[in-house]
Amino acid sequence: MKFKLVNLRVVDLFSGCGGLSLGIQQVGFNVVAGFDSWDLAVEVYRRNFKHKAFLADLEDPNMYLEAIKNLKPDIIAGGPPCQDFSSAGKRDESLGRGNLTISFAEIVTAIKPQFFIMENVDRFVKSTKYKEARDLFKSANYGLSEKIIDASFCGVPQSRKRFFWIGEMNGEDKKIEPYLEEGLAEQPMTIRQYFKSIGKELDIEYYYRHPRSYKRRGVFSIDEPSPTVRGVNRPIPKTYQPHPGDVASVSCKVRPLTTLERSYIQTFPDNFIFQGSKTDLEQLIGNAVPVKLAEYVASCLAAYIEKSNTKFVEEDKKLSECFIQLSFMGT
Repeated sequence: MKFKLVNLRVVDLFSGCGGLSLGIQQVGFNVVAGFDSWDLAVEVYRRNFKHKAFLADLEDPNMYLEAIKNLKPDIIAGGPPCQDFSSAGKRDESLGRGNLTISFAEIVTAIKPQFFIMENVDRFVKSTKYKEARDLFKSANYGLSEKIIDASFCGVPQSRKRFFWIGEMNGEDKKIEPYLEEGLAEQPMTIRQYFKSIGKELDIEYYYRHPRSYKRRGVFSIDEPSPTVRGVNRPIPKTYQPHPGDVASVSCKVRPLTTLERSYIQTFPDNFIFQGSKTDLEQLIGNAVPVKLAEYVASCLAAYIEKSNTKFVEEDKKLSECFIQLSFMGT
């Protein structure tokens, strides 16, 4: 569903190649800029969006506060790097990447947009950075809604659990949580179902996804959601030992998914332009917020804004009335 919220300006921090931006934009919000520290990600972002993208290391938020403030965002969105909290990472907050979550919170609380959307891994809620960021948001008088969402219940053919925070300036805690819950599908999306919905077919029934350890299975069916798409995509090693959970034996009919197939599983559209080496592309795609997941969360916020009759809805009505008057004058 696309809402008439084009007058709400969104800035995407830690934007990567643009999964979060694209999902938010597809709902009807006006994304005006992206910020990221990886030059290739910024280059890909610029190729796919008409608005600006800035190469910026947000570790020192004070360096970019004025630039972000000048964009006059109504919403600040972002997915700060999650390696320090991720089950695929070292889970060591002393490594410093978790500080970027605090940078995000400091930018939001300094600029004070009406709303913010923050995405991170589900384990983030167990971290000290979660508590630290929450204290910052509450001290700035943000009402906080939060939910861990499995992307496979949002039209994404992938069991990818992610934590989302939505904050509203002077709002009530938990106010938006019912919206985040009500629209979830009853059944998870499988790879076969999703590919069929976008007019694609796979030439395989089973595929290999390299496990983090051999205690986990490596062979999956396209009739189930994919496990989390990570930033690496390895071939089947000759030493791979079959796992009891494998849904098929490793054979010539089992292969890893291609980079393009993995971009579809992240729900990037056909016309999204990627560039870079295979290694870089795998990382760009794996690090991205799935587009349909971002779209789902943004649509929940849009539904809340419209139903709560905030000043933005009134501004939209005035904007529509203005267009009607101009059209009438031109006839």
